[in-house]
Amino acid sequence: MTAPMNVGYDDVLRVWQEADAIPEIEHAWLFDHLMPIAGDPDGPAFEGWTLLSALAAQTRRLRLGLLVTSNRFRPPAMLAKIATTVDVVSGGRLDFGIGVGSRPHPPAARREYAAHGLPFQDTADAVASLAEACTVIRRLWTEPEPFDHDGTYTKLTGAFGNPKPLQRPHPPLLIGGRSAATLRVAAEHADLWNIPGGDLEDAIGRSALLDRYCAQIGRDPASIVRSMHLGISYEDPAGARAAIAAATAAGFSHIVLGLPAPYPAGVARWAADELIGAARPGR
Repeated sequence: MTAPMNVGYDDVLRVWQEADAIPEIEHAWLFDHLMPIAGDPDGPAFEGWTLLSALAAQTRRLRLGLLVTSNRFRPPAMLAKIATTVDVVSGGRLDFGIGVGSRPHPPAARREYAAHGLPFQDTADAVASLAEACTVIRRLWTEPEPFDHDGTYTKLTGAFGNPKPLQRPHPPLLIGGRSAATLRVAAEHADLWNIPGGDLEDAIGRSALLDRYCAQIGRDPASIVRSMHLGISYEDPAGARAAIAAATAAGFSHIVLGLPAPYPAGVARWAADELIGAARPGR
């Protein structure tokens, strides 16, 4: 994962194109913030979906996505159209990451709403609108005829997605978040569920809660891939390897390594050799 803040476009492109040629790296991610949430608060921050489309056009193999797009930023019908475009540009490589959107923490993430004239829903409405958005987006990706949707948060007349995503029935849905309410949405809609690392015991407990929510609605919990984001330090590869091993042992089979900027030359090869390969069983 290359967070597109306080870094140049050429630097992100360099890392992604290097990673695209390394089979051990299976996917690449951006985040979805409109202003920096760390480092220089007045530094550059690229819009995630626009940048993702540019990177999709200049890579060939990596699966790609945003970890995760804020449902508070874009109306779901527009977001479905944007994501479809990226899936087509990428040749069917999009993993569609979505979440409630920033909470009050970190505080730097809250200011981007007022700065861009975006409303900030309270948590209950934000979670409920996420669930409705997942339904609307899936319908736009799959339904063959125009439809109306008269929901609590989204009202559509004559909605129709054309073109459809290349992936059938649709791109995998990754839902990010740790709250109980968000986990209920993940149980219903997610193909993958992501949680930030740092507190493994909490992540294990949240995963067990997701299992229970799946059981309540008659869904096989094993049908949802467990994903974890781990921030890494170039100075402590041993610590990163230990964190990867602990997360995978706990059932998190989809690991996203957060690379801090600036990115050293050859950083993707370094991650493949020092972190990914070295953390695999038998190494």
